[in-house]
Amino acid sequence: MQTASKYMFKPRSDHKLSDLPTLDAALLKHQSKNKKDLVKVASEIGALQWTMYAEKKQSLLVVFQALDAAGKDGVIRHVLQGVSPQGVSTVSFKQPSASEMARDFLWRVHLRTPARGEFTIFNRSHYEDVLVARVHELVPKSVWKKRYDIINQFEQLLADECQTRVIKFYLHMSPDVQLARFKDRLTDESKNWKITASDYQEREYWSQYIEAFQETLERTSTPQAPWFVVPADDKDSRNLLVAEIIRDTLKDMHPSYPEPAADLKDVRARFHAASAEAKAIRKPKA
Repeated sequence: MQTASKYMFKPRSDHKLSDLPTLDAALLKHQSKNKKDLVKVASEIGALQWTMYAEKKQSLLVVFQALDAAGKDGVIRHVLQGVSPQGVSTVSFKQPSASEMARDFLWRVHLRTPARGEFTIFNRSHYEDVLVARVHELVPKSVWKKRYDIINQFEQLLADECQTRVIKFYLHMSPDVQLARFKDRLTDESKNWKITASDYQEREYWSQYIEAFQETLERTSTPQAPWFVVPADDKDSRNLLVAEIIRDTLKDMHPSYPEPAADLKDVRARFHAASAEAKAIRKPKA
């Protein structure tokens, strides 16, 4: 998993988000072939996902977190281009409802985690409760500080009880690129629906969000549920990197097709008998 190791966030290291690149210069050199490579990798993801679905022994949960316009929707759309709709789901977590707010912060999330054989993508997730909740002081510090350990225990539970592999992506984007994408949403009618006044208001909290992401990655990037920091200023290289890490993760899970439940000798005999009968029916009369 060479690609994965390069972008994996390593706690207790000198990894500072403010210092990490938002563009991958090496990938930009091969920009013309990134889209072609993505099609191939997406197809490989599809084959591995289908095998895992048939196997029904383990599952994969992929989490995306980022600031607005970093490309969560775009990445998900491209990564899923080769998968079967069976056994795959995408969940987008919005502002909690009154019913959800009346329960613990993981309640609504646990309901949407993948069953064995499933591949689930979270577009935003339980991490909103240590990001937005922290930046906007929706809960006291004494509350959100405890949530890091609770999240780690939750993700360990998924691994232990359901053999769920969890991988998490932070799409790392520069402020200038975000502003350019906001402009694109204003000028492209097909993207007008994506822009809101709150997008610009949230930009005022950029440094607070980076600080919140920094601590989140440091506290919750674990062996059973690592974080990957993906340079997100260039869309094509961003999509390819995410796809490669997902593909490599599925390969590392070694899914395999289950043994057939039917007696193949008996089924083959029935097939040959049915074929002979069909041939006799088709044979023209003398």
